[in-house]
Amino acid sequence: MSVKNRRKPKKRRSGRHGTAPAGIKRKGPAVRALQPYLVVDDAARAIEFYTQAFGARETNRLTEPNGKVAHAELSVGKAAFMLADEHREFNALSPTTIGNSPVRFHLSVADADAVIARAVAAGAKVLRPIKDEFYGERTGMILDPFGHSWFIAATIEEVSAEEVQRRFTAALARR
Repeated sequence: MSVKNRRKPKKRRSGRHGTAPAGIKRKGPAVRALQPYLVVDDAARAIEFYTQAFGARETNRLTEPNGKVAHAELSVGKAAFMLADEHREFNALSPTTIGNSPVRFHLSVADADAVIARAVAAGAKVLRPIKDEFYGERTGMILDPFGHSWFIAATIEEVSAEEVQRRFTAALARR
């Protein structure tokens, strides 16, 4: 095919619902450029956990005839994530099946202590106790019942990048 006979790609439009091919309108919350997609064993139970622990709001769910969740969308404040049950035929495996996940999520909340307490009451395990950190956050880490690790953090102090580096360097020197 010669260069002058090549078809031009369709223009994409951008709007309040993100970028979509021309003529297609997206419904629901704004599409973000990067969203985590969690694979879990028992997505229906995971949705209940994230609702209880993090105050998540379910915005969409597609359920297969056998009851498995093929796709779900949740939001926590302005953050959104998607999840689905394991589908081994598509190599969509949960951390409990493969033994771990190298991915860690960072969830910024108003009250990290309260969110961690709710998460533990809902079945999470504390991996790192909550404490005030040099970079201006009160942070702890939990492991949810589905094998995903979450940093739960609340801003307690606005700290410049230079000050964070200074504090980090000082902390390393004390080791």
